[in-house]
Amino acid sequence: MPLRVGITLGDPAGIGPEIAHAAINSGRLPQGVEYEYIGELAGFVPGKPTPESARAALAAMEEAARLILTGQINAIVTGPIHKARMAEIGFVFPGQTEFFAARAEVTDFAMLLTAGSITVALVTTHLPLREVPDALKKSEIVRVGKLLTKFLRYRGNTNPRVAVAGLNPHAGESGKLGREEMETIAPAIEQLGRVEREAKFDGPISPDTLFFHLVRGHWDAALCMYHDQGLIPLKLHGFDVGVNVTLGLPFPRTSPDHGTAFDIAGKNMARPDSMIAAINLAVELCGK
Repeated sequence: MPLRVGITLGDPAGIGPEIAHAAINSGRLPQGVEYEYIGELAGFVPGKPTPESARAALAAMEEAARLILTGQINAIVTGPIHKARMAEIGFVFPGQTEFFAARAEVTDFAMLLTAGSITVALVTTHLPLREVPDALKKSEIVRVGKLLTKFLRYRGNTNPRVAVAGLNPHAGESGKLGREEMETIAPAIEQLGRVEREAKFDGPISPDTLFFHLVRGHWDAALCMYHDQGLIPLKLHGFDVGVNVTLGLPFPRTSPDHGTAFDIAGKNMARPDSMIAAINLAVELCGK
């Protein structure tokens, strides 16, 4: 049986439908794979989000979860949704990452993003910045680090090299600019070194120099402490080809790393490159 990849259209008032269509017709996807659109388009106007368009996005996500949990598709690629619009209709999850983890009944999951020569996994995700220091736990750094190395090995890297970012400027400057590196991050790195003997973890690395060396191949990925620490350099490096991956699910789930872009929806301005990259990675993660 051929692989089947389900592609949700996201909020139908956004660019999800057009980039999905452009990706399928790009000639840049693997052959011998069946691609299935999931979602409704009728009755929605590009660039005009409504509560109904948010509900359509949620319905597509629910259908994708049903299809993959019953074995009717092999991977999910999700189109972009608008978090604030989703919250207005009662969507209780911070994002699609948490939604699919809940539907799969998985608690050990994490967010990873990859673009070009940058791959980052996030220890904390959608939190106000002021809450990040209290949310950082040694156990969470170790947990996400293990998921990251598993992903890298699955892609053929048997001895992954991971840079672990510090939280504070200059990685805390030996405690003068913060003690999280000494009290939380460094002990987590030591534990990762014990449990992941075939991987190499370096750090805590000063965040302002880490990505300069990462893009030059010094490491294979970075373990970042908070959302923007990883996402700002990744989007600067590969804005049009970024892919979001949910680690820890029993099935591949990827997504283009951008939003609904209501302002350009329907104007033939949206580039499908990130969607193409997301579909290609989903197929790769299926083992094809």
